[in-house]
Amino acid sequence: MNHWAMQYLSVFIRGMLMGAADIVPGVSGGTIAFITGIYERLLNALRAFTPAALLLWRQQGFGAFWRHVDGYFLVSLFGGALVSVFALAHSINRLMEAHPLVVWGFFFGLVVASGFLVLRDITSWSLPRFCMLALGIAFALLVAILKPVQVPINLITFFLAGMIAICAMILPGISGSFLLLMMGFYPSILQAIMNVDIVVLVTFASGCVLGLLAFSHLLSWFLRYYYYATLALLSGFLLGSLAIIWPWKEVVTTTLDRHGELQPLVQQNITPWQYQAGGGEAYIGSVLMACVGGLFLVIALDYVARLLKNQME
Repeated sequence: MNHWAMQYLSVFIRGMLMGAADIVPGVSGGTIAFITGIYERLLNALRAFTPAALLLWRQQGFGAFWRHVDGYFLVSLFGGALVSVFALAHSINRLMEAHPLVVWGFFFGLVVASGFLVLRDITSWSLPRFCMLALGIAFALLVAILKPVQVPINLITFFLAGMIAICAMILPGISGSFLLLMMGFYPSILQAIMNVDIVVLVTFASGCVLGLLAFSHLLSWFLRYYYYATLALLSGFLLGSLAIIWPWKEVVTTTLDRHGELQPLVQQNITPWQYQAGGGEAYIGSVLMACVGGLFLVIALDYVARLLKNQME
C-alpha cells in the first residue's frame, strides 16, 4: 500500500473514532480530532468552502476546487464517521434500554477523561482563563438545574437541531449527541438512523452541513485570537455536564411523547443509596467499573493517537 493510501486510511480510521464518539452522549468527536492531530486540518478544510472556492471551480475546473477544499481528506474523514455511526446506532440503543445505569456510568468516565485531556493542552493559566473555565462549569450546572424546555419534534426542528449539534464535531469538549439529549432529539435521531428514515436523516444532515460550514469560520476566529480561553470555556462546559450525565436520577415530572408513552421530563440527581431506597437496583459496582472503563478507554485512545501522529510525522 502506497503512502497516499496509507495516509487516507489513517484519516478514515480517525473518522470512525470521531463517529463513535459522536454517537454516544459523552466524548466529543472534536476531542478525537484534536488528540489525533487532524483538528487544524479539519478546520482549514471546512473554512475553504467559500464563494471564492466556487469561483475557482468555475475558472480552473473541479480538480482545482477539490484540492482547495482538501476533498480527499474530508471524504475519508466523514466517510469513516458515517460508517461508525450506522454501525453503532443499534448497539447503543439496545444497551441504553437493557443497562441504562451502567451505560451512563461509562459515559461519565468518558466525559471526565475527555475534559481533563482538553485541559491538559492549556499550557499556561491566567485569571481570565480560570474565569472562562468557571463560566463553562456554571453554565452547564445551570442547564442541569433548570432543565431545557421540551422542543417540538418536526422537520424544522430536526434541521435546527442538526445545525446546533454538528458544531460539536469541531469543538474539542462538547458532545453533539449530548446536545441532542439536552434538546430531546437523541432518541428520535437514533431511531431514524436504525430505521433509515430518509426524510428525517436528509433534513438533519442538511442542517448539519449548513451549521458546520458556518460555525467553522466563527470557531476558527475564536481559536485564532483566544485559543486557551476558548479551550478553558469548553472544558468547563464539559466537566459541568457531569451533573447531567450522573447515572442515578429520580423522576420528578413526566410527559407523554408523540407515541403516547410516558417519558421523564424533569429528573434530579440522587445518591445510589437513595436510588436503592426507592426500590431500584443501583448496580454500584458495575457502574463504577464502567466509569473506570470509560476513563481508561479515552486515555488509551489518546496514547494510541499520539503514537500514530508521531509515526505519520
